[in-house]
Amino acid sequence: MADKRDYYEVLGIQKNASEDEMKKAYRQMAKKYHPDLHPNDKEAEEKFKEVNEAYEVLSDPSKKERYDQFGHAGVDPSYGGGGYGGGFGGGFSGGFSDMGDIFDSLFGGAFGGTRSANPNAPRQGQDINRNATISFMDACNGCKIDVSIDRMEKCDDCGGSGCAAGSSPQICPECQGTGQVKVTQRTPFGVISSAKTCPRCGGKGKTIANPCLKCHGVGRIRINKKINVDVPAGIDDGQTLQVRGQGDHGANGGPSGDLTVTISVRPDPIFQRNGYDIHCEIPITYTQAALGDEITVPTIDGKVKYNISEGTQSGTMFRLRGKGVKKINRSDRGDQYVKVNVEIPANLTKKQKDALREFESSLNDSNYQKRRTFFDKIKEAFQ
Repeated sequence: MADKRDYYEVLGIQKNASEDEMKKAYRQMAKKYHPDLHPNDKEAEEKFKEVNEAYEVLSDPSKKERYDQFGHAGVDPSYGGGGYGGGFGGGFSGGFSDMGDIFDSLFGGAFGGTRSANPNAPRQGQDINRNATISFMDACNGCKIDVSIDRMEKCDDCGGSGCAAGSSPQICPECQGTGQVKVTQRTPFGVISSAKTCPRCGGKGKTIANPCLKCHGVGRIRINKKINVDVPAGIDDGQTLQVRGQGDHGANGGPSGDLTVTISVRPDPIFQRNGYDIHCEIPITYTQAALGDEITVPTIDGKVKYNISEGTQSGTMFRLRGKGVKKINRSDRGDQYVKVNVEIPANLTKKQKDALREFESSLNDSNYQKRRTFFDKIKEAFQ
């Protein structure tokens, strides 16, 4: 796991990127490597997982803060086999961290020092963010989808203890189980004694002599799983679903995190959506528009019949009440708006053209209300 790429590099953003910039970059990268677009492409699948993992951390302010300070070790307890236990590197060992303990001991944290969290306290598991693409009709009618995730779970070989079979954690010989060691230092203020986290056990008070071979003493392992998610009817592009308890398992008996699924909806060749309303356009013939007719209209529930009146003009829009999208967690629905476009016939034969001219000659201004009104306005404007 030491070859993980920098999360900012994965998303192609700067460290000071805004939340909107981060979200836009995530969605672009997630769509670029989505498995639906690259079936059986292992490299694209790994890239997709990498993008989701990066966004999962950087979109969470607390995780982002830990990542910015500690890198991958700050957000993944299995990274490098030891979380924060290694400190900041050899250059600072026994330096600023110890001085922080001294000031904390003398002035009660007045200089901004903070005590380390209890490593044995229950910790909630991390949330997991994923992206899923569904069809337009599935978004309207609801569906079930399988979401593939990699999550941390309690190691089934050791039951989460981190110890190999037949062994158990031992009292730390350095701190005698207290999790802290006493440090005496000579300072400008004199010789001062302070307590600091035991470097051998990381403050847990126990050590593992024979670590579990499967989890390497961590007590948790990363496992790939498919989670079945119910997508409610009416969900729209860009909306998210939260599945409680399906994120990483917690540590030390803490609760699991959640799974958040961001939905992308594929465009439909016939329908467009505006909120909970559906829009579509239907071509009709010149004769249908002039004489009126019963036409077939597609809806998300199937085909319905609709009578258009005599003299219907191109661009006329009519409404089908209750034929739109179901409103989430409600029983009512939006409406469907249908726009009719009169298609002028093309590729006429000579006989058809003659018949059309004869027909046209039989008409007068009373048959063309809009045309008559238009020329009346012109006449008035130039008088």
